[in-house]
Amino acid sequence: MSITAKELARKLGISEATVSMALNDKRGVGAKRKKEILAAAEKYGYDFTRVREKHAVSGAFYFIIYQKHGAVVSDTPFFNELSEAIQRYCREEGIRLHTSYFYDDETRSEQIEDLRYSDCCGMVLLGTEMHASDFTPFKALPFPIVLLDVAIENADCDCVLIDNVQGAYLATNYLVSKVHSQPGYLRSAYEISNFSERADGFYKAVRFNGLSASKSIVHRLTPSIEGAYADMKQILREKQDLARCYFADNDLIAVGAIRAFLEEGYRIPEDISVIGFDNMPIGSYFSPALTTVNVPKEYMAQTAVKRLRELLTTKHFVPTKTLISVSLVKRDSIR
Repeated sequence: MSITAKELARKLGISEATVSMALNDKRGVGAKRKKEILAAAEKYGYDFTRVREKHAVSGAFYFIIYQKHGAVVSDTPFFNELSEAIQRYCREEGIRLHTSYFYDDETRSEQIEDLRYSDCCGMVLLGTEMHASDFTPFKALPFPIVLLDVAIENADCDCVLIDNVQGAYLATNYLVSKVHSQPGYLRSAYEISNFSERADGFYKAVRFNGLSASKSIVHRLTPSIEGAYADMKQILREKQDLARCYFADNDLIAVGAIRAFLEEGYRIPEDISVIGFDNMPIGSYFSPALTTVNVPKEYMAQTAVKRLRELLTTKHFVPTKTLISVSLVKRDSIR
């Protein structure tokens, strides 16, 4: 006969609540203690099918990647890592997952309508390029949605995103502390909410350091390596004023700009220092290795899927906004 959670708690000399949280993979139990409880449960013959049945997902989760212009959400390491992490976590949890691209064209309405008659029971929607109006057609779908990498006002759904303001502030403040100069801004030529928030963080750090925001040199660059490289080459040909150091909206912009600087004879970081954002793999093997802001992409993905799973059983829905902190990765592109 299998042991009950109550009996297991008594045998281990801990509370029933602690055992329940561990068995049901709830927060509030440390990783080491949870591992000990699960090992003991297996040793004493606890029936884990009770937990699996309780948390079983009826239907499939859908991971929808929304592309408005494709310049940001495309085949880049950042979004590939997010997608792979969601697939991996769903596989480990025994959740069926379908991944699809939705485009801002005439096919979108039909794709959304098809979801009504699919096996979808919940959706993680990557909305990096979304505006509020783009989300409106999704509101009427009869299952929970978790927005990933964006927050949309009045969306009435959960969202999981990184703290862009914090990241840009940390990066710019570090840049100023090292270079002791008015920072410039390699800003995306494409307007999305993430980049707007990073602009807020950049100017917040400029003002915190007693500098005038209006004196920061800003270059608008395409948010891709080749695009940023071509744009910066044009800026250099035109002999526009340059800053001694720059914060870039993402690593792709940073790498493209650095490539252009190097070709024109500028030394990095001796002449110009640059810091990026996203901690993409290219930054670690590019020369000089790129100082950047790390985004915990695996954790973002897991958080979104876990929250979606919770929404399937919650009785009292209150939309939540989960803001995930970022951190600096100090390398060689700043001096």
